[in-house]
Amino acid sequence: MSSFRIHLSNIYRLGIKELNSLWADKVLLFLIIWAFTAGIYSASKGVSQEIHNAPVAIVDQDHSQISQRLANALTQPYFKKPDLITMDQANEALDKGEYSFSIIVPPGFQRDLQAGRKPNIQLNIDATVMSQAFIGSSYIESIFNNEINEYFNRTTETSSQPIQLVTHVRFNPNMTGFWFGGVMEVINNINMLTIILVGAAYIREREHGTLEHLLAMPLGPTEIMLSKIWANGLAVLIAASFALIFIIKIVLQVPIAGSIALFIAAAAVYLFSAASIGIFLGTIARSMPQLGLLIFLTIIPLQMLSGGSTPQESMPLWVQNVMKLAPTTYFVRLAQSILYRGAGFTVVWPEFLAIAIIGLIFFFIALARFRKSIVQGN
Repeated sequence: MSSFRIHLSNIYRLGIKELNSLWADKVLLFLIIWAFTAGIYSASKGVSQEIHNAPVAIVDQDHSQISQRLANALTQPYFKKPDLITMDQANEALDKGEYSFSIIVPPGFQRDLQAGRKPNIQLNIDATVMSQAFIGSSYIESIFNNEINEYFNRTTETSSQPIQLVTHVRFNPNMTGFWFGGVMEVINNINMLTIILVGAAYIREREHGTLEHLLAMPLGPTEIMLSKIWANGLAVLIAASFALIFIIKIVLQVPIAGSIALFIAAAAVYLFSAASIGIFLGTIARSMPQLGLLIFLTIIPLQMLSGGSTPQESMPLWVQNVMKLAPTTYFVRLAQSILYRGAGFTVVWPEFLAIAIIGLIFFFIALARFRKSIVQGN
């Protein structure tokens, strides 16, 4: 048997051992199942980025036709049916958190509008829910302006605007937040679980003393690393494929614009990079708690600064330059292009190449650190 075939056989058999170890570890197995099923569903559905059934109170001091029309314009699914309260109840109800928005229509509001004056409507906001506070105030202002224009001019368009902006929303016409959140949760879980599983596998070998047993055999550090990468990567890849097809596409009914097979191929390339990072962290940590702290310090910046939560263009320039060294940045960009915009390989091949190159760099850095830790006996 040739030397190359012997190496492949060793990597394969060591990988099977890793899969058996993972199957025996019920905690990690449960973590994988939860993360790619209920975890994705709860993250996408539980955290809404839109206004949904926000409680509203109105203090109507005008009791006019236009004030009643404004109250009736706040409808579901954005707002609950407004409650009519008195001025004495307004501040207390807002302080108790009973309402997110408290609207005060002053007396003589309709009369002042008809006279050409510009009366004010007071909008009090509970800003402890920042996303609803910002978005909701814009919704209420837009709804009220449209209602007033339609009441007086029989049209929702204002004559003061020099141009009319016609907006066309692509890829997510209704701007449904959980479409974005569910897919991004899959991407985040691929990154998180790959680093955790591979790093934990290395630490477990060292804590149980089996790493020394492996090195006493005719096995090299490269074979040990590659076996951990393909075995744990395969487990994450299968779970991610299941999540994308059944949880995202069937349960959440999120339309996938591009090729799922192309995304899985991209995820396989990225898994190599993330697994190399996991082994590198495993060679630095001396115990599982230390590995947990290192993973905590690594995963959160990778997920928050890679462009998945906030566009990188809104970040400081030095952060954008630093994140060009992270494979997560290119994987998020690639995944969004494939799954949201239906991009093909001819469009995303630069991201494929960048992930592969960065993965090789991290692999050789981890390999050097692995060999050094063997020599030092750490």
